[in-house]
Amino acid sequence: MTVLLSAVLVFLVELIARGSLQQTLNFFQQPFRPGWTTIVLFALLLIGFDALFGRRHNGILFIAPVALLLAAIGHQKSHYLGDPLYPTDFLYSRQIVELTPLLVKERPMAAVMIGVGGVVALLLLVALWRHWRRRFPAIRWRMRVARLAIVLPALAFFASIMDFATFSWTRDRLQIIPIMWDQKENYASNGFAIAFALNVPMAKVTAPPSYEDDVLDAIRPGPTGVAMPDDKPDIIVVMSESFWDPTLLPGTTITPDPMPTVRSVRSGSMFSPEFGGMTANVEFEALTGFTNAFLPYGSIPYQQYVRGPVPSLANFFRSQGYDTTAIHPFEGWFWNREHVYDAFGFDRFLSIEKLPPMASRGPLVSDDSLTDEIIRRSDATDRPFFTFAVSLQGHGPYEPNRYSDPKVKVDSVASYWTRQSIRSYAEGIADADHSLKRLMDWASKRDRHTVIVFFGDHLPPLNQGYTETGFLKEPVPERREPPEALALHRETPLVVWSNRNGAMKDIGAISPSLIPLKLFKAAGIEHPYYTGFLGRVDAKYDVIERHVLISPAGSTPDWSQEKLIDPLINDFRLLQYDALFGKQRTVKRFFPNLPRPAGV
Repeated sequence: MTVLLSAVLVFLVELIARGSLQQTLNFFQQPFRPGWTTIVLFALLLIGFDALFGRRHNGILFIAPVALLLAAIGHQKSHYLGDPLYPTDFLYSRQIVELTPLLVKERPMAAVMIGVGGVVALLLLVALWRHWRRRFPAIRWRMRVARLAIVLPALAFFASIMDFATFSWTRDRLQIIPIMWDQKENYASNGFAIAFALNVPMAKVTAPPSYEDDVLDAIRPGPTGVAMPDDKPDIIVVMSESFWDPTLLPGTTITPDPMPTVRSVRSGSMFSPEFGGMTANVEFEALTGFTNAFLPYGSIPYQQYVRGPVPSLANFFRSQGYDTTAIHPFEGWFWNREHVYDAFGFDRFLSIEKLPPMASRGPLVSDDSLTDEIIRRSDATDRPFFTFAVSLQGHGPYEPNRYSDPKVKVDSVASYWTRQSIRSYAEGIADADHSLKRLMDWASKRDRHTVIVFFGDHLPPLNQGYTETGFLKEPVPERREPPEALALHRETPLVVWSNRNGAMKDIGAISPSLIPLKLFKAAGIEHPYYTGFLGRVDAKYDVIERHVLISPAGSTPDWSQEKLIDPLINDFRLLQYDALFGKQRTVKRFFPNLPRPAGV
């Protein structure tokens, strides 16, 4: 009975997580695939919980709801963001709860059905608890202890073979093959439960093999140290939520052009490491000059790794006497920004709780009012300043008729509902573009040298807007695509502009980790890391992503799986590990003005 219950539960978990009966059946067809190991694992869990509860077949009432709920959440995440569910995702569960009203507004009927289904499931679970317990006999204490004596060592052994970084003869014989570089295939091959378990150790970052003092000492900074212009330029960086060119949607015409300003001053493209979400990971790269490519798959640096002072643009500018401010018109706890911005060296973080009343457009604070606040604070600051602003208005989902007075019109092959959703998104793009124009017009009248960097963090979560227009086959693209497809699905507009020299041109497509280099070049600043080391990286590579390296000469897919990695990329990885997790042996050379943690 226990094995049967376990088999049914594993089948349902896979069916829900995959969303396909045929894929689920294929998973169980081969006798030595991980699906059968998962059944044994769940059977052990059921036996163990039966012993804890003291009655036969009661453990299913605890394990089944948890496993099925995780599978359902995983399916939804995969649908919207293209990635499976990772254990680290629960570090930002509060963010999901906070965004629930927007999701409900976009899909009200689905929300009602989920709510009703949740209530029914809860009532059913309570009824089962009341009646199921009476149908099965109690387990004597001696048998409970005996069961636990067998189950606990078996589960402990299973946990020990989940460390993917070390070879396991047992894991190899069970055909459990950790495919950590391709998580979609990892979950497809090993099943939801085992792949989820394999990702638990990912929260810990291990040192690169060559992390040794003599190797670190051999990595040298650029030929110059820190050099600032006599007239220190003011710096404004705006990361515009989901800013992208919607006219790229096939079979879609948008009038008037929603982004004329960006189109006229565009410097290049930002190659986002994310799609449709995970803003904080893009922000991490742009503010530090480090890259997610060297971090565990599915990790969120803002949530997991920022525990003290971290090299960042804010820390550098603060050391040069700048006034450093971060602005985001949403709650301060979101993405752990309050703690992170403090570690990054910002003098202040103006979240919605600390900002004056701001006007909304649609359901969220408008880009126009954010621009007003940037200008107001800039005019009130005598010192040179570095301002980093993250907009909010463009955040999805993009429910039809989001704005009561839209200016853009959309003609599309998509259905009426989807067409109106695209219109809501395009209207937000027009507002963001207009806000950038206002900021540039204001800066053009200033005597002080002012540099503005503007970019979108990732493509928007348009879902059916992509599939119905033929832009994508699925709502989210594959992580591993040919270079031309990656360019289409990952690149957002990038503007690097100054009121003295105009727009920097021909940047091409670059990772957000290289944005500090372009910013410093526009501002006339020299730095051992941001222009020295990143300058060497930029001379050879445009994009550093966990699946691909892109250079003017071509692309290198799956570079991280090669035995020999370009020494320059390995140095990049060593510097990042040393600064974030290691002994900080290189920090003084590459980041001479970084505040040192106590005891370091």
